[in-house]
Amino acid sequence: MPHYLYQVSYKDEQYKAMIDTPQDRSLQASKLIEAHGGKLHQFFFAFGDYDVVAISEFPDNETATAAALAVASTGAFSKFKTTVLIAPDEAQRAMSKAGSVQSGYQVPSDVG
Repeated sequence: MPHYLYQVSYKDEQYKAMIDTPQDRSLQASKLIEAHGGKLHQFFFAFGDYDVVAISEFPDNETATAAALAVASTGAFSKFKTTVLIAPDEAQRAMSKAGSVQSGYQVPSDVG
């Protein structure tokens, strides 16, 4: 199954709620992901541009999108980003495909 990287940042109200009542947010993330037929592999709080990074697995892009929409629709996040992850073997097959196709593509240049 395909893997996905989620990066999210909480809004101020959610920070306050977590300080007032410390909680393991990975349990809620796992519950939502599993409800959509997926599996949560990793969940971390993080420094930097995003407060949380998580890696999950879903049957397909449509299901991953449905889960992302369900989370984003809560309004709890100021930023939400999903990245489709490519496994090394899949990337290698793509490299082979790219090398076998003759598209005639030319890079931009000043030559007319």
